[in-house]
Amino acid sequence: MRLSGPASLHSPLILSRRRGGSENLAVAATDRRLAPYDRPPPSLPLPVCAWPRPSHCLFVVSPVMGSSKKAKVKSRRAAKSDRLSSLPLEIKADILSRLNVQDAVRTNILSSAWRSTWTTIPEMLLCDCTYTSCQGSVTSAPPKFITLVDMALSLHRGPLHGITILGSKNYHDVFGRWMHKLSMKSPNSVTIKLTSASRYRIPSCFFSISDLEHLDIKNCIISLPQMFKGFEWLTTLDLENFSSTDSDIDNLISCCPELSVLVLKSFEGISCLNIRAPELEILEVDGKFEDFHLDAPNLETANVTLHKAQEYQSVPVVHCGKSYLKQALGSLSDIEKLVINGYFLTYLSKGCIMTKIPAVFDHLEMMLLEICFWDQREILTGRSFPWDNDFGPMTLWDQDQTSIADLTLQMDHLVTVSVNDFLGLDYEVDFVGKLLSWAPVLEEVKINVDCTRAFSLGSKVLKKLLALPRVSDKAKIIVT
Repeated sequence: MRLSGPASLHSPLILSRRRGGSENLAVAATDRRLAPYDRPPPSLPLPVCAWPRPSHCLFVVSPVMGSSKKAKVKSRRAAKSDRLSSLPLEIKADILSRLNVQDAVRTNILSSAWRSTWTTIPEMLLCDCTYTSCQGSVTSAPPKFITLVDMALSLHRGPLHGITILGSKNYHDVFGRWMHKLSMKSPNSVTIKLTSASRYRIPSCFFSISDLEHLDIKNCIISLPQMFKGFEWLTTLDLENFSSTDSDIDNLISCCPELSVLVLKSFEGISCLNIRAPELEILEVDGKFEDFHLDAPNLETANVTLHKAQEYQSVPVVHCGKSYLKQALGSLSDIEKLVINGYFLTYLSKGCIMTKIPAVFDHLEMMLLEICFWDQREILTGRSFPWDNDFGPMTLWDQDQTSIADLTLQMDHLVTVSVNDFLGLDYEVDFVGKLLSWAPVLEEVKINVDCTRAFSLGSKVLKKLLALPRVSDKAKIIVT
């Protein structure tokens, strides 16, 4: 046997039997440039061929890859193709936190790399909207959703930054159990909006969450435990459609030293709303109350709406030296946006009317007052607000001798004015005339007509508006 060329593991071998009955077997390598060898290398076994007849035969032999090596190559290719599964656990958990918990749980079936990854997600969203259409009656709770919430609160491991539970069914039977499990997780943010059935009483264990920073609850009953120590890190408190007491809501707000955003809407059981928050920056109050105290020196935006809880009189209280305006807004030295709606201005006008608010509103940029023009005390109270840093002469006013025509106010920096729900009445036209005479740099007065009574605004009213004198050459009246 003669080897006519080098045989390497990566070069195919050509075996041939010569004609003429020769028993010599010639092996030729495909690479002719290499020097021939007299015998094959010991690492390359040559097959033994015995042929019955001397016909010419040609074979091509290639090295065969082992099964173990094939498995390694396949595993490497699979690892390269599935890059998501090879991500760190924290990144995969962050990806799943963008989904609701129901969809996050389904990733268990993807691969072993994703199994139980959902139990480490930092944010959980639980909503019964996908269950209500096919399970239970109109008000009964979907069993699968209850199981999902129980499983999510029980199996979750690791830190829980935030949880949101949204439901439109009755969950009173399981609400206490959910809150107990949730308090053991100590999340940073909690949002619970269960809108169906009566209000849900928050259990005392919930108020032991020490790391709470954001709390948003709808349709609940706030009753603080006796050992309540407050939420040390709470910055946002949003309560809607709730009931509480004067003392509980007062303690809840005052025991949150870092509170910067406070929203209270549609509440019951509170007659005197006392807000003491030194770090408060944004305040929104919309509800029924009889008295209002505000101590928030760093407040920047305030929106207060008082619904008619009692019959507020448009006459002053006899021998009343109390200033409701001062106790409500006297500490707002940093206020930038002030909105007063509903009957709140009527409430402010009950007591002694001041010539001006004692606070200096150096940062005020926008103010909206809902004024009843036929209530002279509301007009006088509205006059007390700092419409400009440069005030004109101010004196005490007697209600029986005061009208809009008697008001004198200087607004040197007032540029735009918007009057909503305009009906075209005489005192409304007179008020617009006063604005035009008070503001020397006024550029635009936009009058939005009440669409329900637009027919009453005739050409006579428009002529009156256009004939009003103006101290600003740029002032124009736009009626929409």
